[in-house]
Amino acid sequence: MKINCIAIDDEPLALDIIRDYCSRVPFLNLEKTFENALDSIEYIRDHPLDLLFLDIQMEELSGIQLLNALSHRPYVIFTTAYDSYALQGFELDVMDYLLKPISFERFVKGVNKVYEKVQADQKSLTATESVLTISPGDPFFFVKTETRIEKIRYADVLFIEGMGDYWRIITASKRIMSLLNYKKLEEILP
Repeated sequence: MKINCIAIDDEPLALDIIRDYCSRVPFLNLEKTFENALDSIEYIRDHPLDLLFLDIQMEELSGIQLLNALSHRPYVIFTTAYDSYALQGFELDVMDYLLKPISFERFVKGVNKVYEKVQADQKSLTATESVLTISPGDPFFFVKTETRIEKIRYADVLFIEGMGDYWRIITASKRIMSLLNYKKLEEILP
């Protein structure tokens, strides 16, 4: 299982270190890096991510502001030189808080937390998929997202888009990312 991630940090040296560390961890797939949080918003919206390495203090948009602006949040590991944001970070449910300079040992400890959480989520999803059954004639169906089970009316679905292992269900009012296999999706759609 691969964990798809990106890194956002306004310090090029910090991004180089994260690139190096990610290349040494077999289950990490660092897709892209950004030196500006604003530049990352569209990428985060359009690509299913499992993990975000995020600096806090950056020009224009801080890591905390970016996190608060995201409607669909991947798991987050803060990478920062400031310990004063630790409490705020954990209030935002980040997976870990790595202080710069980051040692490889500490990096591995943080990404292992995410790996274990993603594995647990996938096991939970598999168990939940078998429980979510639909009665014929129901005008809705259920899908498991990262954080909850969503009820979706068939009439509200505009289209469904495959995104690697994920499915994006587009309705008039929202975009829903779900990790359903194709067979299960085919079963729930009329």
